[in-house]
Amino acid sequence: MTYSFDVILLVVTMGIREVIRRYVPTVYSTLNTSICELDILKSFIGLYSFFTLLRLIIYTGKGGTGKTVTSCATAIKMAERNYKTLVISADPAHTLSDAFMMPDVGHDPKQVLPNLTALQIDPVAEMSRQYNTILSYTAALFSSKGIDGTLAYEIAMLPGMTQLFSLLKVEEVDRARTFDAVVLDMPASGEALRYLYFPKLVGSIGRKMTGLAGLFSGFAKVFQPLAKFPTPTKDVIQSEMDLLDRLNALSDIINNNNRTSVRLVANPDTFSIENAKRVLMSTSLYGINVDMAVINKIMATSSDEYYAKWASFQRSKVEEAKANFYPLPVREAQLYGTELRGIDMLRRHGEMLFGSDDPSKIFYHGEPYTFVKEGTAINMTVQVPFTEKDDFSIERYGDQLTITVKTVTGRIANVVPLPVATAGMKLAKAKLLNHKLNVQFEKETL
Repeated sequence: MTYSFDVILLVVTMGIREVIRRYVPTVYSTLNTSICELDILKSFIGLYSFFTLLRLIIYTGKGGTGKTVTSCATAIKMAERNYKTLVISADPAHTLSDAFMMPDVGHDPKQVLPNLTALQIDPVAEMSRQYNTILSYTAALFSSKGIDGTLAYEIAMLPGMTQLFSLLKVEEVDRARTFDAVVLDMPASGEALRYLYFPKLVGSIGRKMTGLAGLFSGFAKVFQPLAKFPTPTKDVIQSEMDLLDRLNALSDIINNNNRTSVRLVANPDTFSIENAKRVLMSTSLYGINVDMAVINKIMATSSDEYYAKWASFQRSKVEEAKANFYPLPVREAQLYGTELRGIDMLRRHGEMLFGSDDPSKIFYHGEPYTFVKEGTAINMTVQVPFTEKDDFSIERYGDQLTITVKTVTGRIANVVPLPVATAGMKLAKAKLLNHKLNVQFEKETL
């Protein structure tokens, strides 16, 4: 059997493309290359049109800490480095319009600057547009139980679904290959991490569930008059299969630490820093890389006694955050004398955070916290900024682990949130080795 030159060329090209898809991200991370340098490599081998490595940066934190303006500032900085950048927000308050001072930023892509596009997602509209079949079927299930039709649609939109469909926009952009990078402004971090992990969870069990639904749907139709609830049609099952395919693809993007980074945003106060620490613990559990923490709204020193006291307090919180987030790099941004909005102010904010650094760079690659289950025990490893075993003490209070660190300026307490799995377990032992604190939790004996 002989093959034409075109067929051979296609097979060879697809083979090279698969090798690059698997191994270039690893090389990219190992060499700490920027996207632009990677583009030179892709152009050199003549395969730029076949693939793009989408860089995904997710900013998350407590509401009001400056996630949106930091996302926009990062996107501007990247666009001015010639990355085709898309900044996305799913905030119903239309925060991108406020940040850019452009009233018409909506659910249609809007060019803000050369190489920079903004998109304000309406998650409900996205779900209705792409998966109305599933939504209608779910609403029909509730209606069959006597729930009012309008209310049934509201209930069918389960908590978290709106943000999940916002995340699916990232998968859509990745398939289209029209951008080099996406900067995503996520909602308040208490909810965000569940949405980031949801695709992995659903992708692992959902296909089995859908397969069973398809297998038994024919039998279910026979008993539908007795069961008094609608059975899924082929269109519903196909929509579910399509959704699961997209969730799997999204999971691959989010869990690829050579492509995706979460960046924590906080202010120099206890509430937002504690919130960010819980996010750091959760991302470690989910295997998602956090490469930076940003502390916004830091007051400058002042000759006025009142403001000087606040500035001193905030400085102590920044130093505490650096110890708590170790070994993550922490970037600081001052509290500006005017409102942080508009292209010029956002550009200034980006310069303050990154200077000459490339914002697309992976600034840290590792796991500040790790949790490993061994038999009935759970081993927790925490990277710690001290070297001697006599420099720390450790105590557990409910669902938190307090590590007190001795430094040249005094003692700093690092409160580490514990996963729910450690509930009912005791702190059995702790050992310090090579800047890592290994803590073992064991089940309480009756």
